[in-house]
Amino acid sequence: MSEKTASFAAGCFWGVEARFREVPGVVDAVSGYMGGHAENPTYKQVCTGDTGHAETVQVTYDDDEVDYASLLEVFFDMHNPTTRNRQGPDVGSQYRSAVYFHSPEQEEAAVASRARVQAQLSNPITTEIVSWPPSASPASTEAPDISDTGCSLERPPESTTTLTASPRAAPPARPP
Repeated sequence: MSEKTASFAAGCFWGVEARFREVPGVVDAVSGYMGGHAENPTYKQVCTGDTGHAETVQVTYDDDEVDYASLLEVFFDMHNPTTRNRQGPDVGSQYRSAVYFHSPEQEEAAVASRARVQAQLSNPITTEIVSWPPSASPASTEAPDISDTGCSLERPPESTTTLTASPRAAPPARPP
């Protein structure tokens, strides 16, 4: 098995995580935050839009079973990449569309995939293609208040791990 990592932001992370978990060859999919400037922000801080974070899913996949190009197809198919800071009823910069690449090869594949999808759409794609942060540190374990998450998508069963990237924060605990 050849495990690799991919990171995608496509709106509310619970639905994104659930969709990637359905893909054969995906070993794990973990919700968290990426792309912000605040160190260990709370969920409520992320929701204000002031931290710059996006709700992101880190996907671990077996490259012998599913390639990165296929994951990009799933990513672009699961959300509307032409709406800035919005997916369906979820509005805010934390719901933006982004690909966080982990290698120059992933960057090249993401740019090519975005161009292929753009050729099929009349509205411009707003998906950001951004380098995965170079340093990593343990994720926050603080359980934020999620009484009003703003997320409208169904939540999948509990994950057992969290994203690690700097700056970032752990995702909120899923409601029962």
